[in-house]
Amino acid sequence: MAFDDFLGSIASERLRNVALHWRGARGSRLMPAWSDIRPSRIGADLPLVWVYKYERADDSFIGRLAGDAIEQIIGKSFRGKPMSDLYAGHDYSGFFQRCKRVVCEPALMRSKGMVFQHVDRHGIGERIIMPLADNGTDGDGILGATIYDTIQGPAAGTEAEVPSWFALTT
Repeated sequence: MAFDDFLGSIASERLRNVALHWRGARGSRLMPAWSDIRPSRIGADLPLVWVYKYERADDSFIGRLAGDAIEQIIGKSFRGKPMSDLYAGHDYSGFFQRCKRVVCEPALMRSKGMVFQHVDRHGIGERIIMPLADNGTDGDGILGATIYDTIQGPAAGTEAEVPSWFALTT
């Protein structure tokens, strides 16, 4: 039921497509493995996708990949880079804690509001984050997707990114 609530909260059809692929990839397990994700099945939405591996021993996230739209706004490749480098500055700690909650609890997250402030490129958008687990039960990564409209500078009256949480159940 939590996944249905999560899916129902997502406004963007493109993000819903990514979420539906995640659900299909997990099958009867709590979470899909990274190897279960099939980029060809979300081809049109792949530019919005980003993936991190969670290193439990170091309590850190390492970039696996990001779609073209995400790398363009960030300004660099994700592959092999620590999240702390990619999100240095603006609210790295808050973003890290949200991602850690997704992978460790595990949970599903959907947010909306100002995105990409950490690279001084402002956009109003929607973001989803879902956990990954090679063994289906112990989170070891996250699959996210972000859709946004770029704006020039901070928009007065625009709210910060506000997350909504959904407990993950089979």
